Amino acid sequence: MTLREEIHAREALTLSPYAQQAALSRGRETELKEDELRTCFQRDRDRIIHSKAFRRLEGKTQVFLAPEGDHYRTRLTHTLEVMQVARTLARALHLNEDLTEAIALGHDLGHTPFGHIGERALDECMAEGFHHNEQSQRVVDVLENRGLGLNLTYEVRNGIRCHSGREFPCTLEGACVRYADRIAYLNHDLDDALRGNVLKSFELPEDCLNILGRTHSQRISTMVRDIVEQSQGRNQIVMSPPIQAAMDALREFMFEKVYRDSWRARQEEKCHYIIHEMFAYYCNHTSELPEDYMIICFREGTERGVADFLSGMTDRYALRTFNSLFVPSGFTVF
Repeated sequence: MTLREEIHAREALTLSPYAQQAALSRGRETELKEDELRTCFQRDRDRIIHSKAFRRLEGKTQVFLAPEGDHYRTRLTHTLEVMQVARTLARALHLNEDLTEAIALGHDLGHTPFGHIGERALDECMAEGFHHNEQSQRVVDVLENRGLGLNLTYEVRNGIRCHSGREFPCTLEGACVRYADRIAYLNHDLDDALRGNVLKSFELPEDCLNILGRTHSQRISTMVRDIVEQSQGRNQIVMSPPIQAAMDALREFMFEKVYRDSWRARQEEKCHYIIHEMFAYYCNHTSELPEDYMIICFREGTERGVADFLSGMTDRYALRTFNSLFVPSGFTVF
């Protein structure tokens, strides 16, 4: 018996009846010879970690644009925090940790430079719209591996696409990642906002703190424990109404005071302008795109190829490219 087969047997004995066993995966679009050491979900996790898109997350904004401090989150550290919360949930609920980890690691691979500012700008540029969760699936299906994609399992691809948006994941493991994403970003964005003096501790909503906790770790612990208690033995991942209401109230507070506040408006306008100008430029100069993206323009349309190119940029590369296109040599804007 191979190690993979041993893991399959162990999953059948120990996982919740509502968990997704690796042996029962719907499989890949292109069949692969099974690995003797790893299950299909472990293999997906490794493919994501070794992808170029995963490495680029280190250079992409979470909330703070080009922060000077060393301790602000990036899209990569956000991804790792989501993975940690999601695996804690999966372990406590006897779900498939490998599937959960793979989805969490891949959930933001399609995110744009400048965070959600870049996403909104591309959404305005494209007639068909742009959503980072759909782009994340496109990265693993099409863009990685020079157009061949990563050939991931159905469950991982579904979890990546459905971590946000109106469509919900087909597995409880995907639902864990969907909740973990919100738990992670609400708490670490709040932590970063306090560190950056965007918020003062006395401004935080008392009602939320009384229910969720007054420290970063207390709030995460409260949310995670509540999900575990409410979801134990159920074919559903849920929060209790009081905790859910407090979490929603905290989210609304963050949108009002951090995500949409005037301190962001000036930087947001600049980033918005950069994406729009580069999108228009490359739509009119597709020959200047890298070859892989020129092929996409030919096969799927100019807007699609340009959006794929721009969304894959790190913040630093986007600024450097903008300068090379629009700023005379010898001058600098950023």
